[in-house]
Amino acid sequence: MKIVRYENNPIITPMDVTPHREDFEVIGAFNAGVIEYEGETLLLLRVAERPINHDDTTIKAPILNEQTKELEIIELSLDDTRYDFTDPRTIRHAGEDKSSFCYLTSLSYIRIARSSDGKHFSVDPEPFIYPTDKLETFGIEDPRVTLIEGTYYIYFSAISPVGVGESLVSTTDFKQITHHGMIFAPENKDVLLFPEKINGKYYALHRPVPKSTGKPEMWIAESDNLLYWGNHRHLIGLRPGMWDSGRIGGGAVPFKTDKGWLELYHGASTDNRYCMGALLLDLYDPSKVIARSTVPILEPEEDYEVEGFFGDVVFSCGVIVKGDVVRMYYGVADTSMACAELSLNEILHSLEYDKEMVMSK
Repeated sequence: MKIVRYENNPIITPMDVTPHREDFEVIGAFNAGVIEYEGETLLLLRVAERPINHDDTTIKAPILNEQTKELEIIELSLDDTRYDFTDPRTIRHAGEDKSSFCYLTSLSYIRIARSSDGKHFSVDPEPFIYPTDKLETFGIEDPRVTLIEGTYYIYFSAISPVGVGESLVSTTDFKQITHHGMIFAPENKDVLLFPEKINGKYYALHRPVPKSTGKPEMWIAESDNLLYWGNHRHLIGLRPGMWDSGRIGGGAVPFKTDKGWLELYHGASTDNRYCMGALLLDLYDPSKVIARSTVPILEPEEDYEVEGFFGDVVFSCGVIVKGDVVRMYYGVADTSMACAELSLNEILHSLEYDKEMVMSK
């Protein structure tokens, strides 16, 4: 498959973002929601900032005080044997399950980057959405945005000591926002809203993270009002020995083709190498899978995709489709944003189709 990575990749890096606080540094500008608005391409960046630390024997962790709405800084000694500091993103209690943590080493929020050509971006000087709620005390991450009937719905992972869930806000002008609360309770991530009703229902993809039985796999749910979701169904699972054997989740907002709804999703192997693949769902019943990638459509190869805060990661964020050209924006190495163009027809032809589904259509 022909992949045209932009020459100016990465298109946004932490160096392009001024810290919200003078005593913080930006370590990530990535995993942005993507939308077109009033002739511009908007990237709703996840900006990750951490406290500046000049003492290499300690580590700092920011946390929002839910009463005062101010950030507090926790400082711990790296010699403190009660904690596990091996993952640069988290601080864990020693000996606990690797899926749990007690602090994050950075705090994320959402800032808007704007472009008239889709390639060169300027980043707004102030945050667009900043943590304010008790369910956001560790930050808000990985926003996605869907336009439905004139309203832009923005949903993101809300992180707090009680877990990671998905919250929803909406806007019509990217200035004023309305908060709707948490729509998928912990532990859940990678929510994507379809851009229109299907047979009178709204649909969403989501990725629960089971703690007893089950694995981090993709599910689908439906709603009458975008706020309350039910009829949850398992959509696709992990594939042992393949590129998506460790975890999977939605990436870009699904978009309509004449073959079905096309979803560009992320998959990680058991050694945490993140690639992107495609999933084709039935136009009239998106709980039915028509086809799926057997090999990635994009994988980490370039230096900026391999090296970074958390390397070997390409993470689909959003697409803008013009005819056969799929302009795909993606996060790289949990650090920056990049963009590549692919052929829609080539993506569709690369998939392995379910013979029973094809024959029934």
